[in-house]
Amino acid sequence: MPEVIFNGPAGRIEGRYHHNKEQNSPIAILLHPHPQFGGTMNNPIVHELHYMFVNRGYSVLRFNFRGVGRSQGLFDNGAGELSDAASALDWLQSFNREARTCWIAGISFGAWISMQLLMRRPEISGFISIAPLAKHYDFSFLAPCPASGLFVNGDRDSVTPPDSVQALVSKLKTQKGIKIEHQVLPEANHFFENKIEDLVKICDDYLNKRSKESEG
Repeated sequence: MPEVIFNGPAGRIEGRYHHNKEQNSPIAILLHPHPQFGGTMNNPIVHELHYMFVNRGYSVLRFNFRGVGRSQGLFDNGAGELSDAASALDWLQSFNREARTCWIAGISFGAWISMQLLMRRPEISGFISIAPLAKHYDFSFLAPCPASGLFVNGDRDSVTPPDSVQALVSKLKTQKGIKIEHQVLPEANHFFENKIEDLVKICDDYLNKRSKESEG
C-alpha cells in the first residue's frame, strides 16, 4: 500500500493510497477514530474498510489527522481535522478527476468529521458512518442530510449508547430521494472487537445494494 505525503493546512499529512488505474473508477476516503484516544489510519476497522473499497475497484485514501503519526500539527478539536479531511479529498480528486462516484467513511470521531465534510462537498454521493459519537457531538448540522448512507453501531457500545445513535438517525431530515439506513450489530462494542468481519460484511452488502440501485 503506497505511502503518500501531501500538504495540509497544518503542514504535511501522512496517508496510504491505492490507485485504481481503470478510467472513471470511483473514489473513497476514510477517516479514523479520535486522535487523542489512539485513533490512527491503521485502526483495524479503517484498514479493513480500505481493502473492502480496494476490492470493489475504488481508488482509496486513508490518512492521519494532524498530530498523528507523521502528520504535522496539533489536535484541533474537530475544526482543523475537518480542514485536513477537505485537503485529503482535494488531493484524492486531483488524481481522479473523472471519478464517477465519491464515498466517505468515518469511524467514531471520524464519523463526525466525515458528516461535516459531506455537508460541504456535494460531490460526495454516499457515506458509511460507523459508531458515530452521537452522545458527545452535535449532529444537528445534518439538516437536511444531502446524500444517502449507512449508520452502523453495536448494541453493546458503552461509549455511545445505542439509543443515542437511534435518536440521531430518527431526527435526520432528508431531501427527496435520500435514504438513510441504520444497522445495529448484535454483541458489538464501540470498537467492534471480534466483530470487524461482520461489520465489513454489513458495509459491503450495503455497497452492493447501492450499486444495484444505481444500475437500475
